[in-house]
Amino acid sequence: MGLQDSIAQMPDRPAPRKPIYRQLYFQVLSAIFLGAIVGHAFPEFGAALKPLGDGFIKLVKMIIAPVIFLTVATGIAGMRDINSVGSVAGKAFVYFLFFSTLALFIGLAVANIVRPGEGLGIDPASLDAGAVTSYTQSAEEQSITGFLLNIIPETLFSAMTEGKILQVLLVAILAGVAIAMTRPHSDLVLDVLGSLSEIIFKLVHMLMKLAPIGAFGAIAFTIGEFGIGSLANLATLIAAFYLTSLLFVLVVLGLVGYFAGFSIFSLIRYLREELLLVLGTSSSEAALPSLMEKMEIAGCRKTVVGLVVPTGYSFNLDGTNIYMTLAALFIAQAVGVELSWSEQLALVFVAMISSKGAAGVTGAGFVILAATLSVVPSVPVAGMALILGIDRFMSECRALTNFIGNSVATIVVARWEGALDRTRLAAAMAGNPLPLPEEDIERHERTGPHSEALAAKVAVQDA
Repeated sequence: MGLQDSIAQMPDRPAPRKPIYRQLYFQVLSAIFLGAIVGHAFPEFGAALKPLGDGFIKLVKMIIAPVIFLTVATGIAGMRDINSVGSVAGKAFVYFLFFSTLALFIGLAVANIVRPGEGLGIDPASLDAGAVTSYTQSAEEQSITGFLLNIIPETLFSAMTEGKILQVLLVAILAGVAIAMTRPHSDLVLDVLGSLSEIIFKLVHMLMKLAPIGAFGAIAFTIGEFGIGSLANLATLIAAFYLTSLLFVLVVLGLVGYFAGFSIFSLIRYLREELLLVLGTSSSEAALPSLMEKMEIAGCRKTVVGLVVPTGYSFNLDGTNIYMTLAALFIAQAVGVELSWSEQLALVFVAMISSKGAAGVTGAGFVILAATLSVVPSVPVAGMALILGIDRFMSECRALTNFIGNSVATIVVARWEGALDRTRLAAAMAGNPLPLPEEDIERHERTGPHSEALAAKVAVQDA
């Protein structure tokens, strides 16, 4: 039985929805709530649950490299026009540059209006510089040249074993182009990669069932280790950052979505499971494989998804950029340093560059902040110690904003490229996603006898 027959036999109406207690978003939300209670009531026990969150993130990171490679390589290999790869990449970078820079200026504006650090009167000599040494050292090691060279892996296979997203993306693009240029001789290779893709995405679905456990452990650790009370000391900065990020998502990205033909609220609802997972683990990488699959189901062409999403994770950091300029001015205000407009613009310029150079670095938000502060000698880098204790709470908002920003970018770039199926987008936003587009069905049927397995992947996804 072919894939066309499989889809033809699908019922016209969607299958009955699962009971709410069996839906992943409800399980993750409940886990976050329980984790917060455990972390607050039993701080030591909650802090000891950190391995649950770390273990889940490691499981997901384990499959990120094959997901990106298989999605990009098979997508490009099945394209009729290889030149469109450059077009997608160019439009994506224009989008990333504009909105990442806009996020930096928004954070700068909010810091000047709200002035969250004003009046604290912190003596720079009283700050513990040793607490942020590891971050400042990492910042010193970063450079644009080093970043660009680091995109090239040592070997063809080391990109997969080391799990560096941009290296994997480079190898996948080259492999996809090579396969496309050697067809039909490479049809067997494409067939094998298509089969592997089905297996990997099945593995993704299996691992996502562990998401509540990971979210529970991560939240319990955060509350147990730092305590809810630590939020009160820097409440103004936290509130300013969360409110600014919320307005950026609802107003700025909301307007982008409006002109692109979708509602930001519908997109958030469509990605609610992934957003709760990001909230629970404070890591947008935890939901990367699922995001790529959902963007394809929502009508974005596979090649666009494969190029925009992984690249956006390094170049489109809206939440991180808002945090950087806001936190930098908070530190300056807290130690009584008044920055001139030229110094503030210098901060923006350095942040725009360092946010790319620190991609993939552990604690990237703090590393970028250290590099940004280094351009203004009057602001002590040791001032980062003021916000070190709340950085974990801030990272959740950064990750959520980055995640939503990359989701919007994928749809917008797909629309610019003429690679967006608006019917499928509307269906997904309405909560009734459709199967993969006809061109993907035909491509897979041409490249192998795996129609039945593919039908399982392209079936309507039940939230």
